[in-house]
Amino acid sequence: MRMLISSILPAAISMSFSLPASAAAPAWPDTPVMRVEALALLQTLNAELLSHDSATLTLDRWCAVHHLAEGEKIVAERVKGADKPASEEVRRLLKVSAQTPLAYRHVRLKCGAHVLSEADNWYVPALLTPQMNRMLETTDTAFGRVVQPLQFQRHTVSAELLWQPLPPGWETDAAIPADTSASLVVPEALLRHHAYLATPSGTPFSVVVETYMKGVLGFAARDVTAR
Repeated sequence: MRMLISSILPAAISMSFSLPASAAAPAWPDTPVMRVEALALLQTLNAELLSHDSATLTLDRWCAVHHLAEGEKIVAERVKGADKPASEEVRRLLKVSAQTPLAYRHVRLKCGAHVLSEADNWYVPALLTPQMNRMLETTDTAFGRVVQPLQFQRHTVSAELLWQPLPPGWETDAAIPADTSASLVVPEALLRHHAYLATPSGTPFSVVVETYMKGVLGFAARDVTAR
């Protein structure tokens, strides 16, 4: 079993609210192979997010590849009435003073009925166009889609795996959970990324904290050992 797991798991990637439940998803059986598949998928998603500038477009592709909602694009469900003042760290990353006006947006990024992530976003309205600010204030369009004309670059501050489907040391001597008749218990929050977006000239204009939810695994997993 350890040889099988080692052969199909991608190389590990180094990673340093009250969360809503996603739509009901097909149950994954709690077996060692399914745990390996879950870990491989989370590492794949993490790698995709780390290697692309737009989390929105990355989730668009994830939604399509895994058939979470046929023909759907990611939409941002705004959490109305939410407000979270920017911390000193946020202002430091944005390189602005305590007097610089910032806007705040709290959204759930959804593919159909599946909540894929929940995000806090602080941004500098003065660095966006009036049309962009109007869209962010009045529509549920995802931030990444609105500011795409800026040709922004994403800079990751930290990326953290919040759920370990396999115990630490599984690849050496730690005991791997045995097959059970139960379904795999997947927590609500799986990954968390902290990043800032900057223009091609290097001017930061947005800081995001994104929590990726169990909705990213909201599809029926295939047993790779089946013949």
